Amino acid sequence: MISAAALRARAEGLAEALPPLLAEAEHLAQAVLLGEHGRRRAGMGDEFWQYRPVHAGDEARMIDWRRSARSDAHFVREKEWQAAQSVLLWVDDAASMGFSGGNHPPKAMRARVLALALAVLLTRGGERVGLLGSDLSPRRGPHQILRLTEVLGRDLSQSDYGVPATRGMPPHSRAVFLSDFLGDLGPVETALTEAADQGVKGALLQVLDPAEEAFPFDGRTIFESMGGTLRHETLKAGDLRGRYLARLAERKERLADLARVTGWHYSAHHTGEGAQGALLWLFRALERGR
Repeated sequence: MISAAALRARAEGLAEALPPLLAEAEHLAQAVLLGEHGRRRAGMGDEFWQYRPVHAGDEARMIDWRRSARSDAHFVREKEWQAAQSVLLWVDDAASMGFSGGNHPPKAMRARVLALALAVLLTRGGERVGLLGSDLSPRRGPHQILRLTEVLGRDLSQSDYGVPATRGMPPHSRAVFLSDFLGDLGPVETALTEAADQGVKGALLQVLDPAEEAFPFDGRTIFESMGGTLRHETLKAGDLRGRYLARLAERKERLADLARVTGWHYSAHHTGEGAQGALLWLFRALERGR
């Protein structure tokens, strides 16, 4: 068994080793003023929610006699249901996420910061957060944030494009996928279908670099995948712009359609924008998917 002192020393060492990612995520979470993750439902809990009139079948012990004495009717005091949700994150760690076309953070860094900031907000609201594709099952508390930081701080894989991980999603939980979604969309469709079959709903956030949104290339250009497996050279890159932008728009539309038919939400975000709006959208998308 690990002693409390040893655990604390390990946690402090981890926090010192990975300050940029965690510090940026904490700062981003603080900047987004959000209420507690909505769980307004009557049931077992400690917090008062509301008074309601007595219904047929209510036991006498459920009546709040002090509140009832102030009127001609009898009332029951209800408490707020506080069962925590499980939220699973998948953050694409493929080589394509390492791309940066200018003075912007790599897509991987933005995706990781957003995922970790979302986890900070959710755990502060009492939710359990886990990481798909790892051994981090949904848990709550500050130690889980440190575990997430450790895994998210690892190097990217050598694969050109990522495939969503779905193994380990509890039925009726929530999930968030963060990726550039520039690879084959077949695995994404399979993942969303499997999730929908288990009653899992969530959000897709497509993270792109501004250069990938605008295609500012012209003249002789060599295009090469981040993993080095794909390469294309052209003398007239500008002639490809129209076709590229059309295919990107089609890809976004397909992602939006996949999200719609499976009960998920989709949005695109590029690294030239501030991260706060994307974090707010993610949080609200989870609220809408309840």
